[in-house]
Amino acid sequence: MHGTYDEVNRLCSEIADKYRWAFVNVNFRPYYSEGSKSYGYEIVEQLGWRTPQHVVVPCAGGSLITKIWKAIKELKTLGLIDGPVKTKMHAAQALGCGPIVTMIKSDSDVLKPVRPNTIAKSLAIGNPADGYYAYKVAKESGGFGEHATDEEIIEGMLLLARTEGIFTETAGGVTVAATKKLIETGVIPRDESVVISITGNGLKTPDALYDRLDAHVKIKPSLSAFDRALADLKNQTS
Repeated sequence: MHGTYDEVNRLCSEIADKYRWAFVNVNFRPYYSEGSKSYGYEIVEQLGWRTPQHVVVPCAGGSLITKIWKAIKELKTLGLIDGPVKTKMHAAQALGCGPIVTMIKSDSDVLKPVRPNTIAKSLAIGNPADGYYAYKVAKESGGFGEHATDEEIIEGMLLLARTEGIFTETAGGVTVAATKKLIETGVIPRDESVVISITGNGLKTPDALYDRLDAHVKIKPSLSAFDRALADLKNQTS
C-alpha cells in the first residue's frame, strides 16, 4: 500500500482491532526480538569472545540496538565474557527521520514523532515502538547518537564500497556516516575498537546512487553485448 511505515502500522492496528485479527509486526514478534540477539552473539564470538568498546547501530523501530545490548549482557551472565562489559551502544539515524537520536542528544525520554523525509527508507519510522528503550540502552551503556543527512548517507555508502568492497543499502550509509561524525567529534576515540552494524545489501536501494554513479550502462542479455560495453568503459578510463 501507499504510505509510511507508521501509517501502515496504524492501519494494521485498526484492522486487527475491528476484525479481531492478530497483528504480527516486527515490533511485537517475540521470535524476531530473540532472533535479533544473534547479531550481538556473532559480534562477541567473531572478536574472540571479547566485547568491542563501541557498537554503532542503525535505528528504525529501535529494536536492534536493544537486542544487541541484551545479547552482550546475557553472554556476561553466562560467564562467556571475562571482565566487566564496557561496550558503549550508539544509535545512528537519518536527519530526516531521527527521533531516537534526538531523544539521546536532548537527554529526554520523551519521544516526539516525526514525518519521515529521507532516502533511508528502511529506517523511516517516525514513531518507533522501541524508541524509549533504545534511548535507555544508549544512556545505560554510556553511548550516544548521531544523525546523517541524505548527502552524508550517500557518501557513507560510497566510502564503504571504496574501502571495503561492501555495497550496502542506505541504512548502512547512515551507520557509516554517523560513526564518522562520532569519531570526528571525539565521542568515539580513534584508538578504540568499533563495530559498525551494516544490516542490508545495497541492491535494496540502488536508486539512491543513480545520480552518483560514474557510468550508466544498459546492455542486451548477451555476452557479446557485455564484451562491447566493458571495452567501451576501459577505453573511457584509459
